[in-house]
Amino acid sequence: MRRATALLFVLIAAASAAPGQEAASPRNIILILSDDHRYDFMGFLASAPDFLDTPSLDRMAAGGAHLANAFVTTALCSPSRASIFTGQYAHRHGVVDNTSPIPEGTTFFPASLQRAGYRTAYVGKWHMGEDSDAPQPGFDHWVSFRGQGVYEDPELNIDGVRRRHAGYTTDVLTREAIDWMRRQQRSDPARPFFLVLSHKAVHAEFIPAPRHRGRYASAPIPYPPTMAASPADSGLPRWVREQRNSWHGVDFMYHGAMQFDAFYRRYAETLIALDEGVGRVLDFLESAKLDRRTLVLYMGDNGFSLGEHGLIDKRHAYEESMRVPMLAWAPGLVQPGTTIGSLVRNIDVAPTVLELAGAAIPAAVDGRSILPLLRGGADVTETELLYEYYWEDAFPHTPTVFALRDARWKYIYYHGVWDRPELFDLQVDPAERHNLVDDPAQAERVTRMRTRLFERLAATGGMEIPLRRPTGWRAGERGR
Repeated sequence: MRRATALLFVLIAAASAAPGQEAASPRNIILILSDDHRYDFMGFLASAPDFLDTPSLDRMAAGGAHLANAFVTTALCSPSRASIFTGQYAHRHGVVDNTSPIPEGTTFFPASLQRAGYRTAYVGKWHMGEDSDAPQPGFDHWVSFRGQGVYEDPELNIDGVRRRHAGYTTDVLTREAIDWMRRQQRSDPARPFFLVLSHKAVHAEFIPAPRHRGRYASAPIPYPPTMAASPADSGLPRWVREQRNSWHGVDFMYHGAMQFDAFYRRYAETLIALDEGVGRVLDFLESAKLDRRTLVLYMGDNGFSLGEHGLIDKRHAYEESMRVPMLAWAPGLVQPGTTIGSLVRNIDVAPTVLELAGAAIPAAVDGRSILPLLRGGADVTETELLYEYYWEDAFPHTPTVFALRDARWKYIYYHGVWDRPELFDLQVDPAERHNLVDDPAQAERVTRMRTRLFERLAATGGMEIPLRRPTGWRAGERGR
């Protein structure tokens, strides 16, 4: 049996090796997942705030690849996470909002890794299936918490046993992840592993680690040009203009409980511990001599607006919401200092990891493997992003959104509201300030992109709008 297992590892290694690279064993794979991290909040980017310091993410980019055009297909925690672990659009996997149960029969791709001989572990925020922290199929080791969790002294469910852990949650999760890898090296060093380190950070309401509070207290804030209301806002849909004065708007943030400058600085300070955790993972891999046997992927589950169009949330189809940071670090596989400009989506993670592991990619997967890109090969030809968001009873001020984005143009359609769609020329107008949907010169493009949007939805069974049971006071629970 041990001989058969060893042969399996050799076959996997041969499948996952880069061209011309001799692979002694299959690659370990680590997915570090952050929450609400903006695509441009990494210090090595020219577009990042001048004061922002992210040495570990910068280290990943310098030693690996920056996937500069990474997106999610739904900018919301639970649907995006379900898309990452199924490789499917939200309308196919069925986890369309943060309270949707996981449909019976759902299969997450780590189960395929187990069958391919990998040990698997999940550490951190799960946030699918409402508030459940129960261990999920596909993972040999489980560390999680209920719902959004807390930033300090978290109660963790470790393989079915709940216990409170003292400390800052980002640090606690990083420690749990490294401890599991260390145990794996002691018990079975030849066996490859897949680890998810899924942080709560930097989800609102932001609470930095005590050692980082006030780090950016005097930092100047680069207010986005679309933050201030102006006559140009007339080109925006009505729901966007009205949301300025709501829970997710800069004029009445959290119903007046938060001021923008403090909100912005706490967001940036909360990111510091996450960056430190990334560095500790890389340090461990190098000290354990696992760096040349491991692929580390870093990405956010969705983006986050910090004042753009007067908004402070995600959900919508503007760039700050749907774009995410993504890095790939794998000495010997990924060329250091690489920038990959091809379109990459959250639904592409599952097939990429499965191909690297030598595991079969299920036919139901909507994404495609980007392993050729990571190896320095040619583009993989995907040029369009299909985006969807479904109206939530708990946050009724954002409507159902569908969008189609290519390398230059973005068309946004709002379902179920009497409001105007949007068309942006991202090459000329990257801040999405000028809605061209009523420009006669763009009429043919609008028709073509709208038709293509619904063709793509129809091709994957996305023409039915999911309806979920109401939550909160709208469900008759007011006052509880």
